[in-house]
This record gives sequence, C-alpha cells and structure tokens, in this order.
Amino acid sequence: MASLADGFRKGRGALSNTESRFDSFSREADAAILADLEALHGEQPPPKTTVAIEPAKSIISRNQSPDVPFDQSINAYRGCEHGCSYCFARPTHAYLGLSPGLDFETKLFAKPNAAQLLEQELRKRTYKPSVIALGTNTDPYQPIEKKYQLTRGILEVLERFNHPVAITTKSFLVTRDIDILARMAAKGLARVFVSVTTLDADLARKMEPRASTPIRRIEGIRMLAEAGVPAGVLFAPVIPALNDYELENVLKACREAGATSAGFVMLRLPLEVHDIFIDWLGEHFPGRKQHVLSIIENMRDGKHNDAEFTRRMRGTGIFAELVRKRFDLACRRLGLNQERHALRTDLFNVPPEDGPQGSLF
Repeated sequence: MASLADGFRKGRGALSNTESRFDSFSREADAAILADLEALHGEQPPPKTTVAIEPAKSIISRNQSPDVPFDQSINAYRGCEHGCSYCFARPTHAYLGLSPGLDFETKLFAKPNAAQLLEQELRKRTYKPSVIALGTNTDPYQPIEKKYQLTRGILEVLERFNHPVAITTKSFLVTRDIDILARMAAKGLARVFVSVTTLDADLARKMEPRASTPIRRIEGIRMLAEAGVPAGVLFAPVIPALNDYELENVLKACREAGATSAGFVMLRLPLEVHDIFIDWLGEHFPGRKQHVLSIIENMRDGKHNDAEFTRRMRGTGIFAELVRKRFDLACRRLGLNQERHALRTDLFNVPPEDGPQGSLF
C-alpha cells in the first residue's frame, strides 16, 4: 500500500489511496517525477473534496442483520468527509471503482432526489412503517449536508407522514434540525444517538479529522435533550489500548449533558479497512501498534476481524468481556438505559398529495 505524500495527509484520515479490490491492475506514483514537479512548482496542495450528483433509483435499504436494531435505513450520501480511518463503510467505495482510502473521503456522491423517492415509497399501499435509521453507513450530517440539505429534506417528509426515525451522527450540525426533531419527538417519532469516541481533542483530530470536536458533540446532546429529543451516546468504536480507558468518562460527560441511553461497538476491520487502519495506527501511534493489534487478536479469535453476527459488534475473550462489564456497571451507576421507549409506528399516516387534485386520489 503506497502512502500519500505529507501534503495529502493534512485533514484526512487515510494515508493511502489503494485501488479498489475489483481492479485488475494497480497504480503507483513515480517518486522521482513527483519530486521534480514539487521542486518546479512547489508542494502539492492537499486534495479538495468533490461531490458528484447521483440520482438514485431507490432510497430505502432493507436490513436483515440480527445484531442491528433496525430493518430500514437511508443513506443520502456515498462516502464521508469525516475521514475516520476505521470506518466500516469504506469498502463500499470499491463498488464504484474508487479507493476505500482517500477517495472515500474526497470523492463524495449526493442523491438529490432522496426526499422525493422516500415520499413515493411511503405512499405505496404495500408499505408497512418501521423505524428508518439515518447514519448507518455514512454520516447524514457530514459537512456537505450544510449545502445540500438532503437529510433535512428527508426529515421533512418523515414528519409529514408521522414516520419514526433514528439518527446516528458525529456532527453538531444535527442541532440545525432541532425544530423538526423536537416536533417529532413530542409524538414519540424521533431519537438521536451522537457518537463520542473520546474527550481528547487531539486524539479526535487524528481519529476523525473532519468531524465535530468532542465538546461540540456533547453540546449537541445537551441542546437535543433540552429540546425534548431523546438523546443517546454511542461509544464507537472501542479501540483497545487507544480509547477504551475513556469509556466511563465519555458516558459520564454525555449523561451530564442529558443523554439517557448509551451503546458501544468494538472496532471492526473488514476488507480494505484493515490495512487503512493499521497504516494509520503505525503513523500516529507506532509505539502502541503491536499492543493494540495483540488485543484485537485476543478478542477476534486470533484474527483482526470477525464478520460473524452477534460477535462482530462486541468481540469475544477476556478484553471484550471486561469492556462489556465496565459498560454495564457505568450505565447502572449513571442511570443510562433505564427506560427505552420504542418509537411509534401507529401514528403513520399518508397525507393528501400536493396539488389541486390531490384529495381525489
């Protein structure tokens, strides 16, 4: 895996741009030519984020995994600018013929017809309402949402239909939509989990270079809770010997901000994520690399990843069991997860279509 030049690393998580696993050839930059170009023109600027418009054919994804608490989700974007080196969604860029490395963070796709397709789906006579999850693959409030507002458009549709939604995000931008979320929450139709992986701003910049800072995420929890939106904290991923020691402190800070529920997920390293994360780990924490990997092997049956349902999210072995017990004890002490009311589906209602003849059909 060829590493990127230092100028390409600033503000990015991946240190390489390895080819898609479906490519039959590989490319590698000519170091001598790059050196000559830099000497002639100066240092290359870091890559800019580009967004391609991708009209979608369908928008609701169905899920049958037994270890996730939803069966419907929407992803209005492909790729994610947050740049988390460990993001398990990175391999999806390979299906586009792009790299799960730097391309995943810089070559993004937006689905401008997401809200329109959602409304069409909800109007089908055969549609049966169940919670729709946002943020299951890429963050619905990543930076480009400020411009495209696809997530807000989706929420506007869900509110009109009285349809339940569950959101997971690392972005303070979710507070922009508190007006909609508060109205939906008052009917039992919305909840938000904010992912907080560390309280250390320096570590956060390395782990999630373009996500909101930890203090902003916690402030987001506070604002959501004060507006009556059920807010939770997701401590994910748990990275052994890197952020696991912060578990109790993160839960405490979020509980004090108003979080009432919590969850955690162990680090997962599927497909290309494996090499991207290990490359990142060696660059930022070379002294801890072997220790981190040895614990991962301990909780993944000697491997670095385990794709089996029920085990992939929590791991096995002594370390994984210790984290589970610490999490349970902290939740009991802090009063987290004491009550968890299911989002309502019984209020679902198909409103009249816009237009002068909408009420005739």
